[in-house]
Amino acid sequence: HGEVVGKGDIKVQTRQVLENIKAVIVAAGGTLGDVTRTTVFLTDFANYSGMNEVYSAYFSSNPPARATVKVNLRNPDVLIEIEATAVLG
Repeated sequence: HGEVVGKGDIKVQTRQVLENIKAVIVAAGGTLGDVTRTTVFLTDFANYSGMNEVYSAYFSSNPPARATVKVNLRNPDVLIEIEATAVLG
């Protein structure tokens, strides 16, 4: 298990999660434009604004359908997780 990136910083953590998602999709031959749906899991809705600022920069035009839910994540240093569905080809 690696170290948590951006401990306590929702913007840094959101950027890291989206970069991880982007890397997987690019490796499969796609782009973030192929993402059709995401679910954002936040530990605190007070972090919504910061998450949304970064998220919106990654999905600036024609953003995918999104659900955002509040959860308790196993590691208290992790503020966000994002599940993404992409359709390639």
